[in-house]
Amino acid sequence: MSKLMLDLPSSRIRGKGPSPAVAVRVAVVDPLPMYQQGVTTVLLAAGYVVEEPADVLAWVGHDPPVVVLLTLGSEREWDLLARLRGKEPGLIVIAVLDVGASAGLGVRAVRAGARSVLTRQMTAAALQRTVEATVGGQAVMPSAVAAALATGTRTTAGRQSSLSKDQLSWLRRLSAGVTVAQLASEVGYSERAMHRLLKAVYQEMGVSTRIQAIMQAQDRGWLCP
Repeated sequence: MSKLMLDLPSSRIRGKGPSPAVAVRVAVVDPLPMYQQGVTTVLLAAGYVVEEPADVLAWVGHDPPVVVLLTLGSEREWDLLARLRGKEPGLIVIAVLDVGASAGLGVRAVRAGARSVLTRQMTAAALQRTVEATVGGQAVMPSAVAAALATGTRTTAGRQSSLSKDQLSWLRRLSAGVTVAQLASEVGYSERAMHRLLKAVYQEMGVSTRIQAIMQAQDRGWLCP
């Protein structure tokens, strides 16, 4: 996936990459411990001071410069991004999105306070370059996200749905917080059958998870009855 680097006004963190005078502290926040450890290992090798805090909001309260590498998958993680935005003016957040995430999710991440955007299939070299460039005052993101931000519009807003009325209704119920088991009971399917039906919806939308489907449907304006 092509990337674009945008120069931004200087932040409280200056220079490109870590230096003896200014130790750049990085928090890695991801729901999968093995993935988190892999990212941590790459950044430690690049000379950063890396931690995996259980409470990143409390961790941010230390002296800058501080970078948070935050994987966004669930609404809880999106809420954490919003809370980090108001935590520390000099804080830098790099959002990490799942493979297959739409450009609209990247736009949402930037508007919610992320400086740069990566996908979880990033290489070690891409991770190092992104952290270095972001600390140096640049924004790094997929070109589709940059294009959407440049136009000031959502990349998929208003696109006509190819889903059935029932499928759209399922997404609306899920977006309201209903579980798959509850939805299955409501519409008269077994929970296993409901999972299969929803998987088909996700495939039709080009996403792989429930949260991606809900966010994409929100971007496209499909959740309004």
